[in-house]
Parts: sequence; structure tokens; C-alpha cells
Amino acid sequence: MNIEELTKKINMKLLKEEGKKRGIRTSCVKKIDIAKKLPKEVLEEMASKANK
Repeated sequence: MNIEELTKKINMKLLKEEGKKRGIRTSCVKKIDIAKKLPKEVLEEMASKANK
């Protein structure tokens, strides 16, 4: 899956929480901007948990 598909499955709140843990700016940004800065493995894990 590409980043756009993974991002659609993940809630913005979860993305912001994960971004804050990693020191990524999370205010005034789009979901895709946060997702592009996170490692792909993290996105895949979050997407798999979101489907359950």
C-alpha cells in the first residue's frame, strides 16, 4: 500500500499523537503531511489496528 491509502484508514487524532511522540509538528498540517514524515512501518501498524 502507498502512503495515501494508509493515511485514509488512520484517524487524524492517532496520527497527531504519533507525530508528537516523534517530534513532528502537528498543528496546522494535513493528515498526509504528518504521514509522510512518519516511518512507513508505523503507518502500516496504525492502519492494521484501525481496521480492527
